[in-house]
Amino acid sequence: MSTTAQSSARSFAPKASELNGKVVLITGGTGSFGRRFVRRVLAEQSPKKLIVFSRDELKQYEMQAELAEAFPPEAMAKMRFFLGDVRDRTRLTLAFRGVDFVIHAAALKQVPAAEYNPSECIHTNVLGAENVVWASLNNRVKKVVALSTDKACNPINLYGATKLASDKTFVAANNLSGDLGTRFCVVRYGNVAGSRGSVAPLFLRLAAQGAKDLPITDPRMTRFWISLDQGVDFVLSSLEMMRGGEVFVPKIASMSMPDVASALAPGLPHRVVGIRPGEKLHEIMISADDARMTVELPDRYVIEPGFVEYPRKALTSAGGKPVADDFSYSSDSNSEWLDAEGLLALLKAG
Repeated sequence: MSTTAQSSARSFAPKASELNGKVVLITGGTGSFGRRFVRRVLAEQSPKKLIVFSRDELKQYEMQAELAEAFPPEAMAKMRFFLGDVRDRTRLTLAFRGVDFVIHAAALKQVPAAEYNPSECIHTNVLGAENVVWASLNNRVKKVVALSTDKACNPINLYGATKLASDKTFVAANNLSGDLGTRFCVVRYGNVAGSRGSVAPLFLRLAAQGAKDLPITDPRMTRFWISLDQGVDFVLSSLEMMRGGEVFVPKIASMSMPDVASALAPGLPHRVVGIRPGEKLHEIMISADDARMTVELPDRYVIEPGFVEYPRKALTSAGGKPVADDFSYSSDSNSEWLDAEGLLALLKAG
């Protein structure tokens, strides 16, 4: 099998049903990831309770209606929809009562919007992360997995900087838990094919509307790609293996923007529009400076915490191998690349 086929078909599925009998809460649960996460958990695992925490009542109403059409009443009896904002520490603390596991997916994610509205992004992504840590510790939550982004590594835009600050907050939170035993980790991955805000739906929509060309920011630009289902599996498997303080990075493929456009709309010419404020030519998920703390597993890399003041075994004890000192994981120097077939497979997989 080629590296392209391997990457588009790779599964990060967890080995165990970690959520069975547990109370699980997901912040930002009405987003693309949250919706897929909830559907997968209801279909494949048996949580005691599954809580969606988000601030948009309309999205919660629509999500509840969609789930009610897809799942039987006994599954829906496990669902709870909690209105609130991660900026509100008091509300979070109430929502986390009795919760075993938290998946933190709430964030402001649009790079240009963050550049124009920095304080809003900081309040949600940085102070919101601190509030999630506070509420988790106060309620003795067992495990917390925070979703990050490739833009958090060597950030040049405000969104990436806020997510780096968030990542550092969750990693360091393990040193605050003391005898509470709460453990925190981070998952970091690239563009999600088909998600809201992704360029793939934009290109497909423009082609369907009869556009004469597709806007390309820069013909040299590359990005990492992962499907929604792969993202859900990666979060669940990281929840299963986490010891506290890790940044988990999946092995996924890269693709250039012109190749993405050609795969989704063959024959349609490209129009170069320039890089938007805060964008990079290439994304990095592990920098050379992180290499000394990084170990490699068959399907992922793991950046281990730089300081540990709590009981924890390093992943090298579970077969993880240290990477080379000059290692970095960048979308332009990646060893795995998607072709048109691979990208379409990711989109089809959802």
